[in-house]
Amino acid sequence: MANNSTDHHPANSVNEGSYEGDFGCSVADLRLLMELRSGEAVTRINDTYGGVPNICRRLKTSPVEGLSGNPSDLEKRRQIFGKNFIPPKKAKTFLQLVWEALQDVTLIILEIAAIISLGLSFYHPTGEGSELCGEVSAGVEDEGEAQAGWIEGAAILFSVIIVVLVTAFNDWSKEKQFRGLQSRIEQEQKFTVIRKGQVIQIPVAELVTGDIAQIKYGDLLPADGVLIQGNDLKIDESSLTGESDQVKKSLEKDPMLLSGTHVMEGSGRMVVTAVGVNSQTGIIFTLLGANEGAEEEKKSKKGKKQGPPENRNKAKAQDGVALEIQPLKSEEGVDSEEKEKKVVKVPKKEKSVLQGKLTRLAVQIGKAGLIMSAITVIILVLYFVIYTFGVLGRPWLAECTPIYIQYFVKFFIIGVTVLVVAVPEGLPLAVTISLAYSVKKMMKDNNLVRHLDACETMGNATAICSDKTGTLTMNRMTVVQAYVGGAHYRQIPDPEALDAKVLELMVNGISVNSAYTSKILPPEKEGGLPRQVGNKTECALLGFVLDLKQDYQAVRNEIPEEKLYKVYTFNSVRKSMSTVLRTPSGGFRMYSKGASEIILRKCTRILDQGGEVCVFKARDRDEMVKKVIEPMACDGLRTICLAFRDFPAGAEPNWDSESDILSELTCITVVGIEDPVRPEVPDAILMCQRAGITVRMVTGDNINTARAIATKCGILQPGEDFLCLEGKEFNTLIRNEKGEVEQEKLDKVWPRLRVLARSSPTDKHTLVKGIIDSTVEETRQVVAVTGDGTNDGPALKKADVGFAMGIAGTDVAKEASDIILTDDNFTSIVKAVMWGRNVYDSISKFLQFQLTVNVVAVIVAFTGACITQDSPLKAVQMLWVNLIMDTFASLALATEPPTQSLLLRKPYGRNKPLISRTMMKNILGHAVYQLTIIFTLLFAGEKFFDIDSGRNVPLHSPPSEHYTIVFNTFVMMQLFNEINARKIHGERNVFDSIFRNPIFCAVVLGTFGAQIIIVEFGGKPFSCSGLTLSQWFWCIFIGVGELLWGQLISSVPTSRLKFLKSAGHGPMKEDLQHEELQDGTDEIDHGEMELRRGQILWFRGLNRIQTQIKVVNAFRSSLYEGLEKPQNRSAIHSFMTYPEAGSAPSLTDSDSEGEESRGLLKGRDDQTHNHNNNSSTEQRPLDITVSPYESPMHSVETSI
Repeated sequence: MANNSTDHHPANSVNEGSYEGDFGCSVADLRLLMELRSGEAVTRINDTYGGVPNICRRLKTSPVEGLSGNPSDLEKRRQIFGKNFIPPKKAKTFLQLVWEALQDVTLIILEIAAIISLGLSFYHPTGEGSELCGEVSAGVEDEGEAQAGWIEGAAILFSVIIVVLVTAFNDWSKEKQFRGLQSRIEQEQKFTVIRKGQVIQIPVAELVTGDIAQIKYGDLLPADGVLIQGNDLKIDESSLTGESDQVKKSLEKDPMLLSGTHVMEGSGRMVVTAVGVNSQTGIIFTLLGANEGAEEEKKSKKGKKQGPPENRNKAKAQDGVALEIQPLKSEEGVDSEEKEKKVVKVPKKEKSVLQGKLTRLAVQIGKAGLIMSAITVIILVLYFVIYTFGVLGRPWLAECTPIYIQYFVKFFIIGVTVLVVAVPEGLPLAVTISLAYSVKKMMKDNNLVRHLDACETMGNATAICSDKTGTLTMNRMTVVQAYVGGAHYRQIPDPEALDAKVLELMVNGISVNSAYTSKILPPEKEGGLPRQVGNKTECALLGFVLDLKQDYQAVRNEIPEEKLYKVYTFNSVRKSMSTVLRTPSGGFRMYSKGASEIILRKCTRILDQGGEVCVFKARDRDEMVKKVIEPMACDGLRTICLAFRDFPAGAEPNWDSESDILSELTCITVVGIEDPVRPEVPDAILMCQRAGITVRMVTGDNINTARAIATKCGILQPGEDFLCLEGKEFNTLIRNEKGEVEQEKLDKVWPRLRVLARSSPTDKHTLVKGIIDSTVEETRQVVAVTGDGTNDGPALKKADVGFAMGIAGTDVAKEASDIILTDDNFTSIVKAVMWGRNVYDSISKFLQFQLTVNVVAVIVAFTGACITQDSPLKAVQMLWVNLIMDTFASLALATEPPTQSLLLRKPYGRNKPLISRTMMKNILGHAVYQLTIIFTLLFAGEKFFDIDSGRNVPLHSPPSEHYTIVFNTFVMMQLFNEINARKIHGERNVFDSIFRNPIFCAVVLGTFGAQIIIVEFGGKPFSCSGLTLSQWFWCIFIGVGELLWGQLISSVPTSRLKFLKSAGHGPMKEDLQHEELQDGTDEIDHGEMELRRGQILWFRGLNRIQTQIKVVNAFRSSLYEGLEKPQNRSAIHSFMTYPEAGSAPSLTDSDSEGEESRGLLKGRDDQTHNHNNNSSTEQRPLDITVSPYESPMHSVETSI
């Protein structure tokens, strides 16, 4: 065995010769090691391996220098120990998506009707010629025409195929887009490792076993490892164990670090011991995927020798047989131990605003459509029966039965067609396209959308709680003032002017007492600013050292990280950082830095000009605050105090009692750090305020700094009565004697609050929760929050939309967020608002157009059928109008680009109806025009055009010019009304910036072209006969009339039309109160609540509602598997981000089958995409399991 490596020499990791022998431990050994915890693990490491340095030796790596980075060495490690990648679940194939689209109930009914119609058309009974059976095709000159009865059935089937293909293609392209988005998120995640002694960042997927990784506060560990050196390291392992307490990690007690866990405090270095499918996360994944991937595994093993287990894994990975990995958010994903431990009830977030409204609206329309279609069929059948057997008094002859059945099938098809037209077919498509289009475009505006509905919720935002540093400011910190030795320097002091002893203390205190990952690198371009890497505040201090013409790197080389005796890392509670060193005399020296008011409170001495120690009393401190710190803060500077303390040799202090250690400090200096406001922020905030959005700043900085920056940004205006509070004050105002938050008290504070300074993450969460739960305003507030730290996780999750910083944000914050700001800039949030409002308006535009088509088509089909026993618009024509035109219209209207004018109105709010009264006026107004024209043409058209009437023709007669003109005019009116639909707030200029949307122009022209082809060449399948030029001109002229009529409608003031009602409201107050009674219930689905009031089976069976829910729920299954499922190499651990959300109701093994199936059905609601996106049931692949408690239709819907 080549165990000749020394701790500090990577030579052998470069030397190829030593690789003839294998590594000193196998994958199986390391896997066994990583399964142990705390004491057991320490014993195993020491007994079996002889300590952590020996593990490094066996893995041929150096704890200090890391791997050599030699490509052949890295490749060899990947082959033996695996890649840091968990194979994703396969995307659905196009055929699977086609199959899913075919499951739609309405389409199935149409298919059955078409097949019956087809079958009957080929069946020619003997009695066909008999007079007694009524008119079949009397008056048909051509025998061939009479035989063409099959065409209608075939045409319906053909239309269904087109619809299915369009839907499947949409889903497929959507999925592709989201996989692309996913891989983009993956590439963004980098991790810090040491190779060849250099600290570099590499994509998570490139980590190999043996890498030395640097870990710090906020990291999400991408692989398993053993700690080499740690400072005050605390890990949140709840994602693996379910225990919410943070686990302290140290070499003596518990050095095991597991993938998928979060670093909550401290820093350190670890040697990577397991990656990908061999890490703890990967093992759980593999177990989950085992059931699904079992068959494939068998295949992959057949042609192979059964090597040792690790090689089998390797073989699978290399052959590309991806283990089918199920999302770990399904019930089985919860660890079995955890199942026994506890079942946590997680109250679900409410549905996104738009989803709730659309679901309600779809339910209402579906009911109306169902009733209309049923009445149509009943009237047609009754009329036929009474007329044939009553009025004409014919007997029912056996040989005539097939012909009567043919009539009944025709009536049934007309009924189904009315239903098809009534249900807004294109609605789910419009939502899908609009969201997908917006998400794609938002990428260009630096918004990486992780959860689709966040995009639309942003349009309703009424409040934004923003961080200060990096979001409103540039996050480019520089020290601009200092107070040293009793003198306040307004700019960087000359090093000559400072006492050498003070200077040395300052330089050492800054160099040693900051994370060694923070450093200043030379600029990338000549003449540029030096690059700041790591914590920006620390970089400002290091920059200060360089400005004093000193070198911090020399100090760090002299005192490497291993020599630091104890480190109290920065966290939101301490608000300070301290590092303890051993002095040559045997004593200890501790350097501290932190927020000036906090550190100064702990100082009892201060250094004077000559570097001598003077007493520092409370009176001196107050004077210093007044004369130094407040003036600095009022200039918008952040003040940091540096201090130190010496402990004498002899008895070692008790390092765990922090309050004793962090006292009696000696103040060295106070510096003022400037972080300039981003130049574009004041305008962006002004736009928000105009748009009715309140911007609040929540920061950890002191109140004067916060107030100064807020004034520069325009959050605070001079002369306005707004509150600026510190965290402490805020808490005293909102809590009662017992320390509980009272909503009533909070409601008095938040409407006027604009700045919350010195706030803890808990304060941020309290504020966000309070604003969301508040009932003071008429409408519920929709709150967006920005965050970058690990501790912002809860607030980001609680908010309606959580924005994480792409550059400064920690992995934990990104994981909890809905949108990642790739440039950390506040103006990008404003763009997100614009896109969100645009989505909302696009859906409304489409609804306005869609409902006009639906109202007219349903009334025409219904009245026509009742008066002439035949729908003037045939089934195939209806399908063309409904499906094809709607698909195109949704494409045209959903891709309108946003304009600045969207920011000139107030947010709609949760309760504003989707269809405003103005829109209702437009819909009814245009419907009146269209119905008048259609009925005039239907009953008097033949006289006007001097053609044969198309009414009351027998079954299977050839298409008439009369009905073709009706159909063509109808389509022309829709085309021109599509242009009207571009404006929903009653604007007059409907052509405004129409050429900015090429898709719209293409769709209108394309539809027009297709219509010409259908009318001229559609013939029998489309029931069309060619028209003359003058007839075409009349059709187009009537269509253009729509535009003029539109101008007329917009002249009528909406306020005069008192009878107009709006539709598609959000949840009503009483609904919400009803909700609150059922504590801990699943996601609120207002549509479902209405459904329960009616006859569920009938309704569910015949309505398209499940399609609506399916797509409107914004790509639940396929995509979200794509999007959240940690198939990404980077977040192979993202499946277990937030335990409190992750441990949703889990099914224990003893559950009855009934429970199982209820769980499945529940899964559907859980799955509905909620912001907290980590519910354990979220992506459970649903099977059709009929629960004893619900109708079979429900479960069919669920499965879809």
